[in-house]
Amino acid sequence: MRQRHFLNLLLAGALATAVFAGAARANPVVLFDLKSGSILEHQDAFKRWYPASLSKLMTAYVAFRAIQAGEVALDSPIKVTKHSAGEPPSKMGFKPGSVMRLDNALKMMLVKSANDIAMAVGENIGGSQAAFADRMNAEAARLGMTGTHFVNPNGLFSPEQYTTARDLAVLVTALRNDFPQYAPWFSIEGLAVGKKALPNYNLLIGRYPGADGMKTGFVCSSGFNMIGSATRNGRTLVAVVLGEKSAISRAEAAAKLLDQGFDKPATGSTTLAALKPYGDTLSPNDLHDEICKKKPKEEQSEAAPEVAAKDKPKSPYQVKLDHPTLVAVGLGGATGPAPKAFVDQTDQNYADVPLPSWRPDRPAPAGAEPVATAAAGAQGDQSAKAN
Repeated sequence: MRQRHFLNLLLAGALATAVFAGAARANPVVLFDLKSGSILEHQDAFKRWYPASLSKLMTAYVAFRAIQAGEVALDSPIKVTKHSAGEPPSKMGFKPGSVMRLDNALKMMLVKSANDIAMAVGENIGGSQAAFADRMNAEAARLGMTGTHFVNPNGLFSPEQYTTARDLAVLVTALRNDFPQYAPWFSIEGLAVGKKALPNYNLLIGRYPGADGMKTGFVCSSGFNMIGSATRNGRTLVAVVLGEKSAISRAEAAAKLLDQGFDKPATGSTTLAALKPYGDTLSPNDLHDEICKKKPKEEQSEAAPEVAAKDKPKSPYQVKLDHPTLVAVGLGGATGPAPKAFVDQTDQNYADVPLPSWRPDRPAPAGAEPVATAAAGAQGDQSAKAN
């Protein structure tokens, strides 16, 4: 009897160890009800994580706040700078000097996850990458995103750009509640740029019943991140999934969470506002080697592979949409007020005025050499320190 009791204790201990070890290795997730803030599932919600392109949700929020404050309008010009044009894919690839409407820029940023456009939005509204990042951090602090810090508007990797699943849930709540007029932008199935169709990287859109948002993200160090939302019978649930191993698995994980949520009562044991920090909140989790050393280049992308793995059936979230509804976007049409911060930063009023030179018949006094040339050449660009 004693031996059996001892064996039962060992088995219970082993199972507990396995559960806690599994929880420690598991990726952060939060599933919550948008209207009530009630949390239905959460795991490692305060674990520090690299947001990747989920950062663009904060870029959109800052832009929406700027529109609300009258700084810019939907038809304000967003100019592609040399710096923004040089950002790596995913990107639109417009040349420096190209100009588009702010609303079109935001749609390209959210649907195509265009890094160049996100940077252009940030530089135009903030005046510079660093200044816009300051605004992102100010909004994060105001919203109570206590585990978040930004250095760029597009989410390209930086060890100083991090967030948590809980903070992203707070941001989503603010986006949907403060600016419901822009909610349709997060459920666009695809964009039409001339004759080219660009599908949404969010594979729930058009495939998962009721899906209406919101964003995906990927860099090697973060793995595949996703925030998926869906509305059924007037009830909106949001799933935050971080660190998945592929574009397909993140969509499947989000869909599974949403399915579980819609099968549960509308109330959970706690809310976003009441959830207290737990676990390790300071150590970042870097998946670079696990994700990018083990995957071919074509799988190191926001886009899902079109062909299923040999040992797996094709996922329903891998199937192309038959007739996606496309929203036309492009350059031009920007007749609204120019962002004041960008005008001030680039000093456009004086950009074409030639620098005066000292009279050639007299020696130039000390310190009279023109020093503005280098600065003028750097307009619209950022120093290495900003990255």
